[in-house]
Amino acid sequence: MVGLRPFRCYRRVKRAYTRKSKYKAKGYIKAVPTSKIVKFNYGNTRKEFPSKVNLFCKQRIQIRHNAIESARVMVVRKLNKVLGRNYHFQIRLYPHHILRENKMITGAGADRMQTGMQHAFGKAMGLAAQVKPKQAIFTVHAEKEAIPHIRAALKACTYKLPCKCGIEVL
Repeated sequence: MVGLRPFRCYRRVKRAYTRKSKYKAKGYIKAVPTSKIVKFNYGNTRKEFPSKVNLFCKQRIQIRHNAIESARVMVVRKLNKVLGRNYHFQIRLYPHHILRENKMITGAGADRMQTGMQHAFGKAMGLAAQVKPKQAIFTVHAEKEAIPHIRAALKACTYKLPCKCGIEVL
């Protein structure tokens, strides 16, 4: 079973030749894959908290939707264990950008099964969020006493993301 391509294939931010439209004839990409991120707000969303902690990106990069989701799972699990539901966690990115792949077949008989680079537009295989430097990825609102726990949770989730990240307390 072949998995995802390595991230180095999609690291550079470039405006791809993709267009999704509500009118089928005008869309270049006919089927857009669903995002793995289902919910963008967690915890107590109604309460106003005095402090805010941001996890921000230090470079211009694309982050795949499955990387954002795995980092989100880690942060929410750690915060629920320590703080219960006394926080508000937000995902500040939305993966709009469609990643495409032109599958190349190798081996015997491959010459009759593909077009090579003649029709190399590719099929949609995932989504990514294009992130600018200093742009917030996650934001956590909580009480002042919870800031060390939040910093630890956000620091732990940076290993799931493909970029250099920073944490700022507001």
